[in-house]
Amino acid sequence: MPHFGPTTRTELIRCLRQVGFRGPYSGGKHEFMVRETLRLRIPNPHRADIGKNLLRTILREAGISVTEWEDL
Repeated sequence: MPHFGPTTRTELIRCLRQVGFRGPYSGGKHEFMVRETLRLRIPNPHRADIGKNLLRTILREAGISVTEWEDL
């Protein structure tokens, strides 16, 4: 059960797969994951964790609430 805060890209991908996303697939500048008709861009790999603000934006685009995220 991840807490809402900085997280790794690997943890983000694992949790998105749990809620039905497939991928990641190669895109133009960023990889993306797909669920039904929704195409969600994910951050490129880098040394630092994904910050709280970026995580909130990604979850909002994915249609996942903070409480759903913490229940994964």
